[in-house]
Formats: sequence, structure tokens, C-alpha cells
Amino acid sequence: MTLKVDNMVGFEPKIIVFLCNFCSYAAADLAGTSRMRYPPSVYIIRLMCTGRLDPVHILETFKRGADGVLVAGCHFGDCHFISGNYKAQRRVALLKRILEQLGVEPGRLKFETMSAGEAERFVKTVTGFVDEITKLGPCKVSTQVSEKVSSPSH
Repeated sequence: MTLKVDNMVGFEPKIIVFLCNFCSYAAADLAGTSRMRYPPSVYIIRLMCTGRLDPVHILETFKRGADGVLVAGCHFGDCHFISGNYKAQRRVALLKRILEQLGVEPGRLKFETMSAGEAERFVKTVTGFVDEITKLGPCKVSTQVSEKVSSPSH
């Protein structure tokens, strides 16, 4: 399948997905073992808890050329580390405002929750996010993010 975005043929967004070990990663694993399909441009990074995700790691993914970042954790009230998903949700909301200041569309960063048994939800969430990022086109500001994150202002 060939995608066309702003007269660009073949654009396939690079999506980094941070998943918690107990719920969202298990949903992705179930999707895989169930042979459900989702775009191949999705790269999964497994975490023990999304609450441990350092905001610098998200900024680093954009710095290194990611077109979008999805963070998925347990449903609220079901976090194995009690409040990790709440922390992750607050960090993502804050990072969206920071990304906007850096010239990155806030829609390129998303937070979701899902349980271990929601393989279909995982596939729909990831596929929908890839579609959203495809409409936005390539993230053209990775060099700007790189410069602003790497060089401290005095």
C-alpha cells in the first residue's frame, strides 16, 4: 500500500510506543499471538510501569526522528504500582505543552490505557494513531528539538 501525504508518496510514520509490562504490553503480546495486524512502523518499548518513563526519553525519541509517540498504561485504578498511570498521564499532558513550544504538534504524543486482555483495543489504538500521524505528515522539527534539548539556555 502506498500512502500519499502532501504530495509525498511512500511516507510511513515512525511510531514509538512505550508500554507498561503488566497491561498494555500484555495486550500487544496477545495481539501478536492472536495474529492481529497493525502497521510495521510501530516500535514497542516495554517498561515495568509508564510512571517510570522519564520525559527526557520522550523528547529523545522526537530528537532521533520519531514522527509520533504513544504511551499506554494500565486502566486507572488497576496500576500494579498504584499510581504510575496517573503520573504518566500528567507527564504526557505537560510534555504536550512543551512540545508545542518546541514547534512539534501536540497530537504527535498520546496517552492511552488498556488491560492485558484488550488486544483488539491495542491494535485499534495503534492503527488509529498511525493514521493520525500519517495525516500530520513527517515530523520536520527533529533538528529543532535536538538543538533546544541539547543546548541549555543561560
